[in-house]
Amino acid sequence: MTDEIKEKYLGKPINCLDKGFVRLVDIMGDDSAIVQAARVSYGAGTKSVNEDEGLIRYLIRHRHTSPFEMVEYKFHIKLPIFIARQWIRHRTANVNEYSGRYSEMKDEFYIPDIDQIRTQSSLNKQGRSEERLNSESAATIASMLNVSQRHLYEEYLYYLEQNTAREIARINLPLSTYTEWYWKIDLHNLFHFLELRLDSHAQYEIRIYADKIAEIVKACNPLAWQAYEDYVLNGITFSRQELNLLKDVTKDFAFEPEVLKTYGLSGLEAREFKIKLEKMYE
Repeated sequence: MTDEIKEKYLGKPINCLDKGFVRLVDIMGDDSAIVQAARVSYGAGTKSVNEDEGLIRYLIRHRHTSPFEMVEYKFHIKLPIFIARQWIRHRTANVNEYSGRYSEMKDEFYIPDIDQIRTQSSLNKQGRSEERLNSESAATIASMLNVSQRHLYEEYLYYLEQNTAREIARINLPLSTYTEWYWKIDLHNLFHFLELRLDSHAQYEIRIYADKIAEIVKACNPLAWQAYEDYVLNGITFSRQELNLLKDVTKDFAFEPEVLKTYGLSGLEAREFKIKLEKMYE
């Protein structure tokens, strides 16, 4: 990590939603740590940047994931509980969360923007549609959310004033309550997290956090990020049936190396693509 990137990201909260943030606490390893692990006997300065880039692209292209586990990120994240419950399903990270049993919960709740208060999607059973509620209804709902959150927090404070145990007093707080945690994860599993949470079908609120984390990873591991973006985020796989269809549609297309290079494929990538095509046409 360069001094410029440290100055921009390390220890600096990046705002998310109305009251949340993502803060990079620490990072172990950079792109050179990935190629070092892949080569094992790699010595600093013995390979060029272009060779490092080629190797990283090869590793991602062929799903050699373990070298990416040599890079680890630690984040401090503040987020609503309902997003934390989605997030925690990624069980490949180390997590330590703020405890409402030991500490008093803060008077901080998430209120969605008016334009994010939308109708239920008829296609995606677990998400909102692109259709917004009318402005009057959306404003009423936002106001009701705010009133009920305030009321529940006042009840919470009353329970504490009566010397009710914190672990009991907290149980009626809404899922919109903000929590915080430290979240440590290696780059391989972070890429998997981002693949799912950057997707347009992921919930809007968690996509906001994924976008900010992606910004940090892109700055700290630029070679790995570019390869990941090319082969994973912007790549797709096909079923056998889909390949049969493509075989019929593309049978008259000229897949010569000179043609493939015009699409941005390197020499090795072009040769590998030709092998894939030969397998498809068998």
